[in-house]
Amino acid sequence: MGQGKSQFSEEELQDYQDLTYFTKKEVLHAHQKFKVLAPEKVGHNKNAKLPMSKMLNYPELNVNPFGDRICKVFSSSRDGDCTFEDFLDMMSVFSETAPKSVKAEHAFRIFDFDGDDMLGASDLKQVIERLIGKDNHLDEAEMEHLIQNILEEADLDDDGALSFAEFEHIIDRSSDFMK
Repeated sequence: MGQGKSQFSEEELQDYQDLTYFTKKEVLHAHQKFKVLAPEKVGHNKNAKLPMSKMLNYPELNVNPFGDRICKVFSSSRDGDCTFEDFLDMMSVFSETAPKSVKAEHAFRIFDFDGDDMLGASDLKQVIERLIGKDNHLDEAEMEHLIQNILEEADLDDDGALSFAEFEHIIDRSSDFMK
């Protein structure tokens, strides 16, 4: 992948390196991964926007119960369709070199299904349902009990929902969040 084959100028690569947690080489590698999702669109147009259905073919998104939410959070149009820059931002945030605080901010946005900047009971229910999978389910009483336990543990101001600060407090205490 020599400089002659790149769809990006040296200046563009430098900008991407400056704006992400990636080196120029990693930016080019991410572009190759993006291109594989729709070579017919991306091969000749570095500004191509891929529909969420194509994005969900990316192996890491395909197996993630939050794949659609991840696409929507990183999509500049918020509909799940992603440009290369959206994809690069996503890859950068989930990279090993991204700080825990950046990962926490994006995880919070992914779990905030209703977009009210709080993780309320309905958000927590959706998170739990996605984590346990379609084949496993809790009855209503078990679900309510689990949500109440989460809120009792983490809702420091007792307002019935988790703010980003409360969520971040939980993340700071979790050693395996970065994994």
